[in-house]
Amino acid sequence: MAVQGSGAGRRARRVPRSVYEAELRRLQVELVRMQEWVRAEGARLVVVFEGRDAAGKGGVIKRVTEHLNPRLARIVALPKPTDRQRGQWYFQRYVEQLPTAGEIVLFDRSWYNRAGVERVMGFCTVQEYERFLEQCPVFERMLVEDGLLLRKYWFSVSDAVQEQRLRSRLEDPARRWKLSALDLESITRWEAYSRAKDTMFAHTDIAEAPWHVVDSDDKRSARLNMIAHLLSTVPYHEVTPPELVVPTRPPSTGYQRPPRDTQKYVPDHVAALRDTD
Repeated sequence: MAVQGSGAGRRARRVPRSVYEAELRRLQVELVRMQEWVRAEGARLVVVFEGRDAAGKGGVIKRVTEHLNPRLARIVALPKPTDRQRGQWYFQRYVEQLPTAGEIVLFDRSWYNRAGVERVMGFCTVQEYERFLEQCPVFERMLVEDGLLLRKYWFSVSDAVQEQRLRSRLEDPARRWKLSALDLESITRWEAYSRAKDTMFAHTDIAEAPWHVVDSDDKRSARLNMIAHLLSTVPYHEVTPPELVVPTRPPSTGYQRPPRDTQKYVPDHVAALRDTD
């Protein structure tokens, strides 16, 4: 029998693909309904995605936003701060990204960079780190008191699965861009990141904005579990859409399309693929 919580144990209980795809589709339809409620009610929703490198955050974000309106739901993945931003209040550049009424913002990493990578890698001073731990709960309480819906998810992955995923990125040219030297440091600094996460939770797992941990060794389960939980925490209801009718196309008035040879069409790349079938 596999050890409880091990990568092997989770793979043995993996949900079948057909079941996964059907449930994902159902949940994505509910996300659209939630989006329409956010728009209609003028709500503001922020979802924070944090966790280990290669924990699957990007894959979940992709599934969450796949069918949402990009004008209403946007992903924020900020680069390292500029010299000007380094001279600002730490939270300032994140405040600029917060949603207005009727919007959803998903932070692919967030202000918690200071409690994680900046702390472990020495990118901030001890004083800056301690100030963050003091200010963050106050900052988040202010957001919630102002009516913003704040949801925080930590994606937990085992050391063996993390290493496996990092190695697979190195070997996959389509995903090689996801891997950096800093990501690889997460292997040699595993315990340092663990301690940093524990300290972060001790200071910022507050009643107004609690952390929710997602076991992510199994990507399918992580995606379904996270989306289902998010939906369960938002008090949305179905908003009746305006009634729309596809009109009857009017009769032609004699318009004719220009000849094909007057326009530049992309080459038929697929034709070569058909010939190899």
